[in-house]
Order: sequence, then C-alpha cells, then structure tokens
Amino acid sequence: MTQSVFHLAFNITDLGEARRFYGGVLGCKEGRSTDTWVDFDFFGHQISLHLGKPFETARTGHVGNALVPMPHFGIILLLPEWRALADRLAAAGTAFVLAPQVRFEGEPGEQWTMFFIDPFGNPIEVKGFKTWEAVYAH
Repeated sequence: MTQSVFHLAFNITDLGEARRFYGGVLGCKEGRSTDTWVDFDFFGHQISLHLGKPFETARTGHVGNALVPMPHFGIILLLPEWRALADRLAAAGTAFVLAPQVRFEGEPGEQWTMFFIDPFGNPIEVKGFKTWEAVYAH
C-alpha cells in the first residue's frame, strides 16, 4: 500500500491569526494561499483554512470522565514529539480543554492525549503513543 496524505478543509475567521497559531504556535509549514484561504502542512497532512463561519461544536464526546468538543480533528504523534508539542503549547499559554494526560495506562492502547481550541473555536486533539503499533491495539 502506498503512503497517502489526509486533506481537511475548514473555516476560520482571520488569515493572519491562522498563520500565527498554525504556523507559529503549532509549527506547521505554510503552503499555498490566496486572499481567502491558506494551506498548512499539518504534521504531514494538508489542512486548508478558508474564511467563513467555523463548525458549531458541543461537548458531547465522552473521553474517560470528561466531555470533549465534537466534532474535532487532530493528529497522532509518537510520544517524544507529543511531549515536545505539549510543552510548546503550554509555553504559548494555550488553554487546554483537556490538559495533557495519559489514559488507558497499562492497557492495550495506552495513550497520551490533550485537547485545545484554535482561535476560531475549532477543537483539536493530539494523541501520543509509544509505538505506531499501539495506535490500534485492543
């Protein structure tokens, strides 16, 4: 099977603020853009941020004992990259919906997770795993 790249397009309300957050805070490389949208390399995948009304979300997703925003998107990283991103987000003053933490500790699928909201209300989850094989462990 060949490697594929995921693409997600969604709305934001300010291109400059999108560049500051996605490019500056998250460290995503900017791609093509016009006066109404901008692309970013989101950890090896393409996101396209278009001017418009962001998705409506609600805290209806059950994650352990917490309710997290739905819908949401995110990325899975290996644990060292996950920890580095968690530190970068904390240093930037990010308000976490779900602070960086481990869940399912000692079980198949043990993972670290954090939820935060971009400046436009779009929820993002970042998961961390010790190995790629653990992502689908059950």
